[in-house]
Amino acid sequence: MTVQDRPSATLSHLYGTDGSATFSQNGYTIIGAVNGPIEVQRKDEIPDEAALEIIVRPATGVGGTRERHLEAILHSTLRHIILIQDHPRTLVQVTLQVASVPENDSITAKLAQSSSMLPILPALLQASMLTILSASIALSLTFSSTLVAVTPDNDIVVNASPYELQQSTSIHVLAFSSNGDLLLVESEGDFDLETWEAVYDIAFKRCRGSNAESPDDMVDAEDGAMETFMRRTMQQKIASDVSWKSDLQ
Repeated sequence: MTVQDRPSATLSHLYGTDGSATFSQNGYTIIGAVNGPIEVQRKDEIPDEAALEIIVRPATGVGGTRERHLEAILHSTLRHIILIQDHPRTLVQVTLQVASVPENDSITAKLAQSSSMLPILPALLQASMLTILSASIALSLTFSSTLVAVTPDNDIVVNASPYELQQSTSIHVLAFSSNGDLLLVESEGDFDLETWEAVYDIAFKRCRGSNAESPDDMVDAEDGAMETFMRRTMQQKIASDVSWKSDLQ
């Protein structure tokens, strides 16, 4: 199976939720749903802010330690961008269902992929971001993320396949805010400072655009950056939501 690098997304397609999104990239498909702010049980109530609950459900079976660790990473990231202080004594619940995962390019890649939680993390991050945006929950900023792998020859591969991940010496997931700040970094493997700096530069451009030399630079609309993809996805949703106005004219 050829891993698909180009992302795709569908917004607000689930009924009975305040917001929903399906995000696909690199063979991963994540379906997200969010409800909130809603009433919270008294034992979970926080006096000065909203409680945030993240639920990650695997493609098969029941969640375990791996899913709990992913939930903790997502919780720590999302609580920094959601304006939870605007809705005290309420609950924002985000549910992420893994719908599909990539087939392995080789049998030996299976064990390496199952032992690492990083390959699926960017898809979960982007799905949660789009899900929250579709619900119009107030945010202080948005973010975009990417997966970077380093080969034994010190070549850097963005959105690597399962086989490339199995062969890599280190794997990195980085997320940058819409202000250009590094919001999240998770790494596995062996690497030095020089390699890390190269990974950072490539991930920054992948998330924010090839012409974004600094956090204040604008993103190039034609460079395929994840931030550009998210902006276009939201623009299409807004255009669809207000299309009824043109029908009245």
